Amino acid sequence: MKTAAPTKSSAKKNETPLNRQYNQIKAKYPGALLLFRVGDFYETFGEDAVRASKILGITLTKRNNGGSNEELAGFPHHSLDTHLPKLVRAGERVAICDQLEDPALAKGIVRRGVTELVTPGVSYNDNVLDTRRNNYLAAIQFGKGEDEFGVSFLDISTGEFLASQGNAAYVDKLLQSFNPSEVLYCKRNRQEFGALFGDKFHTYTLEDWAFTYDFGYNFLRQHFQTTSLKGFGIEGLPDGIIAAGVILHYLNETEHKDLQHITRITRLEEDRYVWLDRFTIRNLELTVAQQEGGVPLIQILDQTVTPMGARLLRKWLNLPLKEKALIDERLNMVDLLVQDLDLADTMMNHLRQIGDLERLVSKVAVRRINPRELVQLKRSLQHVLPIKEMLITALSQPDAPDRNPGSLKKYADQLNPVAFLLDRIEAELREDPPTLSNQGGMIKPGINAELDELTAIAYTGKDYLVQLQEREIERTGITSLKVSYNKVFGYYLEVTHAHKNRVPDDWIRKQTLVNAERYVTPELKEYEEKILNAEEQIFQIEARMFGELVLAAGEYVGAIQQNARVLSVLDVLSSFARVAVKDKYVRPEINESKALKIKDGRHPVIEQQLPPGEPYIPNDIYLDDETQQIIIITGPNMAGKSALLRQTALIVLMAQSGSFVPASSAAIGLVDKIFTRVGASDNLSRGESTFMVEMTETASILNNLSERSLVLMDEIGRGTSTYDGVSIAWAITEYLHNKTDCRPKTLFATHYHELNDLANDNERIRNFNVAVKEVGNKVIFLRKLKEGGSEHSFGIHVAQMAGMPAQIVSRASEILKQLESSNRTEQNRESIHNAVPQERELALKIFEAGDPKAELIKEKLRAIDVNRLTPIEALLKLNELLKLVD
Repeated sequence: MKTAAPTKSSAKKNETPLNRQYNQIKAKYPGALLLFRVGDFYETFGEDAVRASKILGITLTKRNNGGSNEELAGFPHHSLDTHLPKLVRAGERVAICDQLEDPALAKGIVRRGVTELVTPGVSYNDNVLDTRRNNYLAAIQFGKGEDEFGVSFLDISTGEFLASQGNAAYVDKLLQSFNPSEVLYCKRNRQEFGALFGDKFHTYTLEDWAFTYDFGYNFLRQHFQTTSLKGFGIEGLPDGIIAAGVILHYLNETEHKDLQHITRITRLEEDRYVWLDRFTIRNLELTVAQQEGGVPLIQILDQTVTPMGARLLRKWLNLPLKEKALIDERLNMVDLLVQDLDLADTMMNHLRQIGDLERLVSKVAVRRINPRELVQLKRSLQHVLPIKEMLITALSQPDAPDRNPGSLKKYADQLNPVAFLLDRIEAELREDPPTLSNQGGMIKPGINAELDELTAIAYTGKDYLVQLQEREIERTGITSLKVSYNKVFGYYLEVTHAHKNRVPDDWIRKQTLVNAERYVTPELKEYEEKILNAEEQIFQIEARMFGELVLAAGEYVGAIQQNARVLSVLDVLSSFARVAVKDKYVRPEINESKALKIKDGRHPVIEQQLPPGEPYIPNDIYLDDETQQIIIITGPNMAGKSALLRQTALIVLMAQSGSFVPASSAAIGLVDKIFTRVGASDNLSRGESTFMVEMTETASILNNLSERSLVLMDEIGRGTSTYDGVSIAWAITEYLHNKTDCRPKTLFATHYHELNDLANDNERIRNFNVAVKEVGNKVIFLRKLKEGGSEHSFGIHVAQMAGMPAQIVSRASEILKQLESSNRTEQNRESIHNAVPQERELALKIFEAGDPKAELIKEKLRAIDVNRLTPIEALLKLNELLKLVD
């Protein structure tokens, strides 16, 4: 039965003890939605009730209590696992307030307190978490300099803890890669945070004092029980240390104080990974598709069979390596599994039986694991030894030198079978225990003599009750007699009224019903007391023994976490191997050159989306910094220019993540940065047009280039007028070619055919086009890259294919002919080459006093009504003015 809502009346005389207790607890957690346990329900009141009812779809009521009508909404306590995920995913911080004592034993009001504050970034609840994704909590420190930031990430469900620092672009890139569920920052930086990182994250602000170096350093040192942080490699990251300290402080404030599973903090080294800015991560659709129904790269590559393997793959794709030795180590293992399919299949079969070791062992560390999960942990760990032995056996094969013995030995040595723990769990815990640890039925017989004795009393006592029932039936002749039990009266004998005259004198009447009488006997009460006492003691002993077993497992947290890390790596590499075999990928050659040579490259996602039987048309790409630095790719819409750009980047990214690639061969000189400017988008909420977004992303590329960069540009300049666009695209291409400090490898897809002329004057620029074939008035897309530029875009043909009304298509064709006939291509191209001096000369002549040509141009300009001018008319008018200038 639900209770009346506590009120917030200022009148102390109307405040009940329950009101007072609720208000005191609520005041400690401002902003959090408080689930207040009352009997068998979790209740919410006031504004909390309004929010909860909307999110959960539960009834909102009002109760009059002490003269105050306050909103009330609640749900049964056993529905917490159903409702909690909905609240957290809606961005709520949920304070769970439980009863801390047995109501039956409480004197006065039941003692209550918040046992956990669950937030979007802090949860162990399996229903809140996604098993194949990390759930990161992030903290950002705004440093003393304008472009100095610290950042830290923690997944409390796995114990993974990371720290780094850098400029705003680097932090923004990490936020995009790790996609935290919640971000912490200082209250005073609210405006700066919004300006730099937007409003796409659930955030929580903290006071200034938490963002100090001494506070963070000491908090971390005390947690890890070390004299310094040098052993973790973060001593030189003052802003990163502050951010990491804020995270630990936040966990403490949210009642998460058992953190033994957070055993280390790892430095995220910017120099170790390929730079992918947030635009590139978005444009390449590595883990999230841009369009509804789209397929990201991870969906093609993810054949992992463990949750921690799936999470690691996501991280590898967002953080490709740029160190040849580490990449080759991964590729060697993939190569071994591709060549030895029996080894790969056997390993996969063992991995498939392994649960989420990372999250299970975290629950062990914080003592949140239940009996069934501990059995699951045992079953998972039972596959560690077979995998270890498999790797050792592979080492001993006759062709071991070709089997990458170094990696095999490293993985085998790092796996710990934790045999003693397995033996203990196997010996003590039943195979099918209950979920709750306070209901008995967990511990095997023969482990504890007292427990065995009590179990015998409890269960043989129940057998005795059956015998008692049979004996009394025989004695009284009451065939319908039965022995039953309820919580109010305990065990009793029930006799219908038709037979009550046969009841013996030594029976004691306990309760009268409509159709029956209930009795007890001294013998029955004696056995009841023995049975109930035995059950209660069984529950206590088993709970204590289970707790001891969890404590024993806690001694192996570090070893099990190490096993989880190794098994997740093996799972990802096995996944790469399975995809390589299934989709005919090849091992890429990673070298220290600055050349990129891909033979018969394919787009890994698009080729999987083609209709059955339709082959993907592969293409070759060659780029270097000596002869072919920039390729300008022209061709019509839908010919495949964008796909070619993306597939080149994806092949490089896959290779440097350790995967085989979709090509017949690939030799990849290490790339340290991948930049893409692909597609059209706007950010109108922040006052940025499509063209502004395009220019912002392009500026980010041009300001961060390196000698090993791979740059992919698609239709730069299309967001503005034709002449503006051509000018910008031309200047950008020249800039990339003429940079003296680096020569970034570049693919530039464009409709501006004028850019083909750049190859005439720039030695490292080459023209290519995506071939098409015209048959009558139709266009067939051959999707094959061939040398030489293209002069046609076939945009009207594409409009026709899209279902544009025939009248519009016909009229567009007429206008195109008119424009092409009035467009003196050679003069236009020549004017681009000499654009700067001509513009300067024209500017001088226009303002030269007494120049009749200038006066005529002025008159025509004044006669133009810009507000009524169509784009076509504007081009024709501009052409007319150019004729006057000539």
